[in-house]
Amino acid sequence: MNNQDNTLQFMQIAMKYLPEAQEQLEQAGIELSMELIQPFMTLFTKVMQDAYELGKEDALKESVKK
Repeated sequence: MNNQDNTLQFMQIAMKYLPEAQEQLEQAGIELSMELIQPFMTLFTKVMQDAYELGKEDALKESVKK
């Protein structure tokens, strides 16, 4: 799986939880628009890519141990 595929999947995950995030932000008095959320979505995909790479490294280490 390449980074572009990962990014697409990460964005799909983010969109799944976006309504919940919007609701919680609105309860906190923060209005969310797509323009405001874009920098956070970029940050989210970076975090998810790092987490993916970490999981991949762990899986490779585990497979070598066996």
